[in-house]
Amino acid sequence: MSLLQVQDLQVAYGGIAAVRGVSFSLAAGETLALIGANGAGKSSLLKALAGLTAARGQVLWQSCDWAGQPAHQRKRAGLALVPEGRGIFADMSVAENLRLGAYGRKDTAAVDAEMEALCRRLPRLRERWRQRAGTLSGGEQQMLAIARALLGRPRLLMLDEPSMGLAPIMVQQIYELIADIQRQGVALLLVEQAASRALRIAAQALVLEQGRVVLSGTGLELAGDERVRQAYLGGD
Repeated sequence: MSLLQVQDLQVAYGGIAAVRGVSFSLAAGETLALIGANGAGKSSLLKALAGLTAARGQVLWQSCDWAGQPAHQRKRAGLALVPEGRGIFADMSVAENLRLGAYGRKDTAAVDAEMEALCRRLPRLRERWRQRAGTLSGGEQQMLAIARALLGRPRLLMLDEPSMGLAPIMVQQIYELIADIQRQGVALLLVEQAASRALRIAAQALVLEQGRVVLSGTGLELAGDERVRQAYLGGD
């Protein structure tokens, strides 16, 4: 059974269509990559799924219709979004940001254990524990944003441009963390302009242009497609 089914999703801002009839399904533990140029509708699609912007069409979560379901209920059901720009609370400490990721959970001991495990996996967070999150480097902020989302125990994690603006060594660390998340069985919906990395780890992939799906297939199929290579992979 699919974890998420999307049928004919449409998003518009005023009279401007941002997402035009996108359909796909995602199984538990599967990774789907969304690639496309700026303005293709990728971020609007993620925000619509998270309940942060109005949309038309059908969204089924484990076969339950999410029409009208607010964002906090979608999060409680197991969907988490790390937005473009990370969305951390800059004036709060690293520790306070992480605690907010577990908001609503009552299993305090388990939360503490998971925070400790994340800090072992990401020691820079431990080093910056009481530091204001806004003073972290871009890569550290991205790690914090992902760790915060994981403390909500998502079944589907949506990552919007996780490598944008980061140095190559930080991009490598972020993708090592993403690989860990995949091994834990969390489904991923990954938006990336660094398309080659995203396609290498994706079971399926969609190419969006002007809000529409123009190509679909496995990650490896699209990585080998000449149109994708020329437009998004620099011909490599």
